[in-house]
Amino acid sequence: MRSGFIGNMGGVCTMSQYLLLTGSTGLVGQYLLRDLLLEGVPVAVLIRSTGRESAQDRLESVMSHWERELSHPFPRPVCLEGDITFAGLGLTAEARRWAFQNCSSLLHNAASLTFFGKDREADPWLSNLTGTANVLQFCRQAGIRQLHYMSTAYVCGKQSGTIFEADVDHDAEFRNDYEACKYEAEKLVRAADFLDRLTVYRPATIVGDSRTGYTTTYHGLYSYFQFAWMLRQFAHLQEDGRWHVPVRLNLTGNETRNLICVDWVSAVTTYLVLHPEHHGQTYHLAPPEPVRAREIEEAMCSHFGYYGPQFVGPAGLADGTLNEIERHFYEYVGRYAPYWAQEPTFDCTNTLAAAPSLPCPRIDTACLHRLIDFAIQDRWGKRKTRKAEGAAPRAPIGQP
Repeated sequence: MRSGFIGNMGGVCTMSQYLLLTGSTGLVGQYLLRDLLLEGVPVAVLIRSTGRESAQDRLESVMSHWERELSHPFPRPVCLEGDITFAGLGLTAEARRWAFQNCSSLLHNAASLTFFGKDREADPWLSNLTGTANVLQFCRQAGIRQLHYMSTAYVCGKQSGTIFEADVDHDAEFRNDYEACKYEAEKLVRAADFLDRLTVYRPATIVGDSRTGYTTTYHGLYSYFQFAWMLRQFAHLQEDGRWHVPVRLNLTGNETRNLICVDWVSAVTTYLVLHPEHHGQTYHLAPPEPVRAREIEEAMCSHFGYYGPQFVGPAGLADGTLNEIERHFYEYVGRYAPYWAQEPTFDCTNTLAAAPSLPCPRIDTACLHRLIDFAIQDRWGKRKTRKAEGAAPRAPIGQP
């Protein structure tokens, strides 16, 4: 049995076995993997292969990225090829035996961000609910009784006002299947009576890195950025370089947006994972000072150099008459319309008490500009990256 020591964070405990991480190739998962490894945590990752890349290749892409970004060599985690949507997590008998013998805790981070599914056999239900049930069954069979579960703050559905970390059951409607299946999945993990400690993390709306803007997913806020960027390609610039966008926004401008940066989500989660005295709680990962719709619009105006949008309020477009740009805009971002109204306030008492040294970065104009700059540089996720040369050969199970 291999052992490791978690260091660099005062008062943490030793870990004699591995933490199994799901979802390590997604945006949040990439940061969790980086931060856990930097803290010396022995990590095993569950990764599915794709039509073009093996699980090991996908892991190597993530690790090579961090080595380039940080100019720092990383140990390689144990890679288990599998899939949460399959019973037994799709692992081979050899991989299952290794996990049963060497994994003492699990951080279930894998999830589908799809908003709507045709039925419960498709995503997001398949990954988020069936996948979570499979993870729980695996934990039961493996004797893993320490589970960290990445939920979402939006399990609250359409509730308004203040949502507390202890709040679970409610009868409110949901905006989409994503919220509904994450709600059911969280209730499922809470009902798992074989667990000794369940720690639940509920992040709000996650965007890119607060310092670099880095992201691998372009949803939500990025749809607004991308629409403005596309308009810019056809804009008739004035002598001063500015251009006009005659769009009426059916908002007051004071609506709040609970945006948080991925690096902060990972930093807080990693800190809590490393401190057993904080396990067994639910943690809202949300901003103490949400950004307002007007601030986002002003940041976009200053970045892209346009003017003209007007906040006309929820009833401002009641007559249904839209100009051409407005029509294209509301079609382009329509899936996010249910989130335009005022968001709830997410109480973060547990998070603030457990991790006071990790304040949430403010999403200000400079941060929003960094997010936009990276998205443009990355061509909204379409930039081709060269496959890392000299990739490490596949390691036998049990050897990082």
